[in-house]
Amino acid sequence: MRAGLRGLTTRGRSFLAAAAAAAISAGILGEKDLLRVAVLLAVLPLLAALYVGRSRYKLACHRSLEPHRVPVGATARVVLRLQNMSRLPTGTLLLEDRLPYALGSRPRVVLERLGAHQASSVAYTVRADVRGRYEVGPLVVRMTDPFGLCELTRSFPSTDRLTVVPQVIPLPSVRLPGEYAGSGESRARSVAVHGEDDTATREYRRGDDLRRVHWKSTARTGELMVRREEQPWESRATVLLDTRAYGHHGDGPTASFEWAVSAAASIAVHLRQAGYKLRLVTGAGADVDAAEGVGDGLLLDQLAEVRLDQRVEITTAVQHVRQRSDGGLIIGLFGSLSTAEAELLAGLRANGATCVCFLLDSSAWLNLPTPARAEADQAHDAAALALLHSGWRVIGVDHGGRLPALWPQAGRGSQGFALRAAMAETVAGGVR
Repeated sequence: MRAGLRGLTTRGRSFLAAAAAAAISAGILGEKDLLRVAVLLAVLPLLAALYVGRSRYKLACHRSLEPHRVPVGATARVVLRLQNMSRLPTGTLLLEDRLPYALGSRPRVVLERLGAHQASSVAYTVRADVRGRYEVGPLVVRMTDPFGLCELTRSFPSTDRLTVVPQVIPLPSVRLPGEYAGSGESRARSVAVHGEDDTATREYRRGDDLRRVHWKSTARTGELMVRREEQPWESRATVLLDTRAYGHHGDGPTASFEWAVSAAASIAVHLRQAGYKLRLVTGAGADVDAAEGVGDGLLLDQLAEVRLDQRVEITTAVQHVRQRSDGGLIIGLFGSLSTAEAELLAGLRANGATCVCFLLDSSAWLNLPTPARAEADQAHDAAALALLHSGWRVIGVDHGGRLPALWPQAGRGSQGFALRAAMAETVAGGVR
């Protein structure tokens, strides 16, 4: 009964206040009929409190998420199944599932009645436009009388987790540089070696002997190609995501960092589907190797929670990659870089790694005045030139750039041939 009295609603308390006022007025005026009204007003909330407070329902709840992992902007379906485990029928039940702000307002569902051992299911949808992991629940059940005079709350402690991952964009198939680099046994690529025309080749790298240049492959691909002295092994790729806070600009889902995270997810999934052994490295220190079975889910879960970090610098990212760097393809997604930071990235070219950079002009995500815009563009061009001279293939990204349209530039023969040819001429002059 005490629990029921504590659960009186505003309406129930108003009834008691009206009963008290009517009783006092009846005493002053000597009106017995008014006293009967006072008694009726007082009895109704007390009976409601007794009815709700003495209800001892045994309820069981099960929640399911369909699915548990969704991309940004997609919806997930939450199904609640509530069962009355007691022999007594329930009264009116108000269900309220607690949700974080990012998933929208809390859903409220009314169940009029559940008979003995009867079960009922309700469903609602949630949508998130921001990456992350979100707790769904706990479920709160509010029991009330038919007149809404008394309400008691009971909650179920169980919660479920919804993971909102970055959007994965399908990419066109292109022949990537450095696709034959690496070593291992899990994925061997067959290369014909029966004649000179079928010689295994790879991209020209600074320091290669010009006598190994394979001119037929060079003419076919548009890149300087040299003969390989060994058979190629498995294809490996490292996706490096820049998490420097000062390198990105913009707010919310349209920020430059969100573009980079979505691009990292899209490239990682695309390369895994192409048969690459993939590694994801973030500037904040995350280092994930994608296994065959759960690789995509593991990568996407990691990218769902990645955040900008004020303490991260380019040297930190270079050290993380080089801890286990053994060649292969490195694809970096960087925010704005200074010339000095771009020169530091030359350290990733060790061990014969082929490096491709998506260089975001993150200042384009800001509304800058004309002089500041010109200065930012100049700094962006200088950083891109420094990367090119250190051997990186550079793809510029402006605000509104679409990854599927930019991705073919990462392929062989699409960019960097003139610079590599100039390098070859310089090396040739030094040999003479």
